[in-house]
Amino acid sequence: MNDFGLKVKELRNRSGLTQHELSLRAGVGLRFIRELEQGKPTVRLDKVNQVLEFFNCHLEIVKNEPKI
Repeated sequence: MNDFGLKVKELRNRSGLTQHELSLRAGVGLRFIRELEQGKPTVRLDKVNQVLEFFNCHLEIVKNEPKI
């Protein structure tokens, strides 16, 4: 989850937004953004989707390559 949080933080920084600004514009709480970026392992998927939708992104299931 930490890699995901770092990616969200990267998207936010590239957009020039503070955590507070992102929370207001995406319609989620500031605490949620902080926890998401810090890699909290249990976050609400509906709120994750709200944040991703703001950035015009989505989640996708991708099968991992087999380990050799």
